[in-house]
Amino acid sequence: MPRRLPLPEFTAMLAMLYATVAFSIDAMLPGLPMIAAELSPSDVNRAQLVITFFVLGMGLGSGLAGPISDAIGRRPTILGGAALYIAGTLLAYVAPSLELLLAARVLQGLGAAAPRIVGLALVRDLYQGRDMARVSSFVMLVFMIVPAIAPSVGQVIIGFAGWRSIFLAYVLFAIVATGWLMLRQDETLPVAARRPLSLPVLGRGALEVLGDRTVMICTAAMTAGFGQMMALLSSIQQIYEETYHQGANFPKWFALSAVLAASASFVNARLVMRLGMYRLARGAFAGMAVFSLLIAGVIASGFLHGWSAFAAFYVWATSVFFLAGLVFGNLNAIAMQKMGHIAGMTASVMSAVSTVAGAMIAIPVGLAFDGTPLPAILGATICSGLAWVLMGFLREDE
Repeated sequence: MPRRLPLPEFTAMLAMLYATVAFSIDAMLPGLPMIAAELSPSDVNRAQLVITFFVLGMGLGSGLAGPISDAIGRRPTILGGAALYIAGTLLAYVAPSLELLLAARVLQGLGAAAPRIVGLALVRDLYQGRDMARVSSFVMLVFMIVPAIAPSVGQVIIGFAGWRSIFLAYVLFAIVATGWLMLRQDETLPVAARRPLSLPVLGRGALEVLGDRTVMICTAAMTAGFGQMMALLSSIQQIYEETYHQGANFPKWFALSAVLAASASFVNARLVMRLGMYRLARGAFAGMAVFSLLIAGVIASGFLHGWSAFAAFYVWATSVFFLAGLVFGNLNAIAMQKMGHIAGMTASVMSAVSTVAGAMIAIPVGLAFDGTPLPAILGATICSGLAWVLMGFLREDE
């Protein structure tokens, strides 16, 4: 049996591995105006692609990380992903053009997929069912601290040494997170349970995952949820600065929003044992769809102005992040309950599909920014409504 770390340390370690992704996205947000001015002055909206191309790379890497970890183990896979992430980060640091920077961000995302996907498999190796959902919720609670502070950290680093210096911070973060895992966590996948890394085996595993009705419905719902969140993230800095003239205070407002949203993981950990994963996730999507439609109507009417308009947007934006803490862990747990024998493959397929498809939703919604938050809000209305409909095809006992 692998050594089981005390829950607080295991949660913190796993949260830091997951946080590689959040830090790689959120710490970049304050630098987007400078990237636009230096590398894309004729079309400032293109700077958003620094966010979504990282996500695309992460989605593509997600299709590989799980099967590799099922074949060679969790620890070597995470270590290899960290090496790839660091290589992409150093390339981004010296990139002279937006096109090369975007290519480097894809490479970064490919590497960052390993801790994200294999971390989920680590939880599945050690926990099951609602206990797995509970652990995942606590991991998400700690994980949300990073988005709260990342823009402020990024702003300080960028202000001190320029926007490129943020990539050196990424290298340090990856070294610390991966080193913690390698020093403290034993391998959780026994040699006897590993699956050969061959095309026939991968094909059979992928077909088993793709043929599972529950996994596919959960994946489609996650795609909608992830797409609406990434659409907001890709344009949120512009909304704060250009729409509400809060660019200078963006890191502070974003930090408060992340802290408030972090409470969703705590709420979920308490309620999931009482209400169940299905009812909680589907109810959250329904509430998000209705609330988004209401806010879109209020903003489009022009009834609110100044601080009242900003307050309405701020509450809505916080609710989008809050939703993630209520649904993502539950959807993963629902899908993984019967898939323990191919946990890595299941995590890879779910993440690859939901991340790539979610990014493809986010890119046009983000680029549709027109000086108002309406494209992002209407996108969330459609995505949450669709997720609610999709989850209606699941049975409550699944």
